[in-house]
Amino acid sequence: MTRFIILSAADGAGTAGAGPTGRAFPAALRLICETLSPAEWRALRRDPATLAIARDIPTRIVAPEPLDDVRDDDAVPGWGIDAIGAGASGFSGAGVRVAVLDTGIDAGHPAFENMRLTCRDFAGTGNHDANGHGTHCAGTLFGGEVDGVPIGVAPGISEALIGKILADDGRGRSAMLMQGLHWAALQRARVISLSLAFDFVGTVAELVAQGYPELLATSVALESHRDNLRMVETLLAALGASPDADGGALVVAAAGNESGRQISPEFEVSVGAPASAAGVLPVGALGRGEAGLEVATFSNTRPALSAPGVGIVSAASGGGLRTLNGTSMACLHAAGIAALIWEAQAAFDAPMTAEAVADRLRRSATRSGLAPGNDGTMFGAGLVQAPFRKIHRAVPLHAQGRG
Repeated sequence: MTRFIILSAADGAGTAGAGPTGRAFPAALRLICETLSPAEWRALRRDPATLAIARDIPTRIVAPEPLDDVRDDDAVPGWGIDAIGAGASGFSGAGVRVAVLDTGIDAGHPAFENMRLTCRDFAGTGNHDANGHGTHCAGTLFGGEVDGVPIGVAPGISEALIGKILADDGRGRSAMLMQGLHWAALQRARVISLSLAFDFVGTVAELVAQGYPELLATSVALESHRDNLRMVETLLAALGASPDADGGALVVAAAGNESGRQISPEFEVSVGAPASAAGVLPVGALGRGEAGLEVATFSNTRPALSAPGVGIVSAASGGGLRTLNGTSMACLHAAGIAALIWEAQAAFDAPMTAEAVADRLRRSATRSGLAPGNDGTMFGAGLVQAPFRKIHRAVPLHAQGRG
């Protein structure tokens, strides 16, 4: 008997309309996790009400990279905020609701003073962040100054959803991810950040421990990985088609830290899952170099966008500040810029949809200031850039090359 995540139409749900691919979705969703026999699993796959079904697999944090070459005393606080123009933007994220799905948060940290935090524990270990990753990520997105040090890209955000989908050891299950996404979207978050990965190696090990031969375990893990990726895509598409979507939520994710260019230029790996899901914007990490901003040695290839992710100073769980490297840090810089764009779109009566915000994120990214020798497969559209109040104006979509 195996636990599966089941996404289906809620009882009595009518049709909401078509999603981005033209597929019709129900107006209300039912997301549950149940233990099923092989016969029950097959029956549910044949059921027309079932939108997606996937084995509940292990997930893990997109772990920060070691700080062998970055000491806290040598880090430059706020360099990422300056690189993407957030400090001079004129927008602060005011009025934009965001969600951070991670390891929870240290809600008592001074960086989050006067914040309205709505927390939900999907991991079963309490809302508090004993890991520290979620607190650092939240600080990078919307944290206020700490002892005069700016850490947040969008410090004007006053309301945030904190979904704990990873336990204090940085591990979780894919059911926690699906539940967190569903919850954040229903709470009408405008931006949702993800800094976790499906744990393929962990899935294989778990199956082997259950008695599966290694070859079979690898095959089942691959199928499960694919099914979970499809479930993320189906869930986001269904939520976006809901009559209550109100423009939808933009999901931004860490591209992953598995590359090893410090060993060899050939040691690269593409964006991991769920960041590679359709409807999600994967973000790669950049660091400062002598010739300009360089793709971090650990950052996975083929991101949609890039953002600062090396030597990032933000809130530490328990108080104070800490410095971390990773595409997680880059992800939250991009999420902060997305919040600024949502605010700008509202200020200038521009399209208020996740699609329009994603489009502006891509089009406003720059390759100026990037070190030579990097190509688009490494940094995507380029370095995310903040909108500026003095020059930002609404541009009709037909004037943006959209038809």
